[in-house]
Amino acid sequence: MKFLAIIPARYASTRFPGKPLATLGGKPVIQHVWERVSSVMPDAVVATDDDRIFKAVEAFGGKAAMTSPTHRSGTDRCAEVAAKSDADVIINIQGDEPFIDPAQLTAVTQCFNDPATEIATLARPFDPAAGFEALFDPNLVKLVIDNNDFAMYFSRSVIPYVRGVEWQKWLETTQYYTHIGLYAYRRDVLSRLSALPQSQLETAESLEQLRWLQNGFRIKVAKSNSVSVGIDTPEDLAAAENFLKS
Repeated sequence: MKFLAIIPARYASTRFPGKPLATLGGKPVIQHVWERVSSVMPDAVVATDDDRIFKAVEAFGGKAAMTSPTHRSGTDRCAEVAAKSDADVIINIQGDEPFIDPAQLTAVTQCFNDPATEIATLARPFDPAAGFEALFDPNLVKLVIDNNDFAMYFSRSVIPYVRGVEWQKWLETTQYYTHIGLYAYRRDVLSRLSALPQSQLETAESLEQLRWLQNGFRIKVAKSNSVSVGIDTPEDLAAAENFLKS
């Protein structure tokens, strides 16, 4: 089975313009991502609509592809690059995850050992020590998984709701899972996903993966305990710099 890793990277981020080129530990953020991904995925490419990012990637020895500036999401950007590839499976790695664990990439590729897998992603068991404030944070996406490790639903709300138990005791009685935004898709499935219109659930929760579930696609879930530091804001970059030093 042939895998292609695609790292979508756009310059015009609302909260942090130019984020992929921000300096972290003396290197652009996108270079950290590239180096970690390419250490386990020899066929990898940064997909961007910005010439500055394209040139920066080529300057540090990476591979880049220019894509349309009209894409709605990183998934659509991946689909454009994948259409020109002969890979069986496409892995979509966010360009703002400089500490992605290579073991996570291996875990998501292994999901495709199951022929029923159309899409794969990762989940992390929620650590009760993080407390209820973290669990109830809508920016932390929760999910529930069936007995065959397929996702049943993703939500910004706390799922599952534990009936008959005071919420202060939920963490004692239930294992919660949080989503890690790493995806892989069979190439033909990715082309179909990019053609889907937004769904009601996706609009309600602002979660793209709900569009796929609502249209009947299945998402296999691998579990990972690795902790990462994503970068959405300049404050996140400062935290990442401290994380790198430690």
